[in-house]
Amino acid sequence: MKVYNLACPLEHRFEGWFASEEDFLSQQDKGMLACPVCDSTDISRMPSAPHIAKSSSTDLTVSKTDAGSLSGDVVALTGPDHSHLEAQVQAAFLKGMRELMGRSEDVGNSFAEEARKIHYKESPERSIRGQTTLDEAEALREEGIDVLAMPLMPAFKNTLQ
Repeated sequence: MKVYNLACPLEHRFEGWFASEEDFLSQQDKGMLACPVCDSTDISRMPSAPHIAKSSSTDLTVSKTDAGSLSGDVVALTGPDHSHLEAQVQAAFLKGMRELMGRSEDVGNSFAEEARKIHYKESPERSIRGQTTLDEAEALREEGIDVLAMPLMPAFKNTLQ
């Protein structure tokens, strides 16, 4: 089993598992690999180092910047710590999106109409998702209907693995 670090042109990083290097190259040539965030099929293999077990702690190393240089608390990460944290954040985001998709009904372009029906008790209460314009979303908020704007990512239209 080969485990490769992969990335799309937007620098979304993810892991791919393949039976062999030939399997990876074949899937890449056929356009079968897609970014789980943006659905791009322009996937490249990132350099990776072998994983060697260490007896020391694997905690992230963080350092605060000089208090005089910036206002507020700032944490800086470098090198492998940054990549590790970035991977953790992306994994948490994808996990949250999977949960959201599993617990909501896709009403497509009827989002605003269906949100109003639910708000005014003309339709059963449930979690919904769909598309609407910025103006329509603002109108919903003015009516007291909670709306959360999220990016429309092609990969989220289907069930995520």
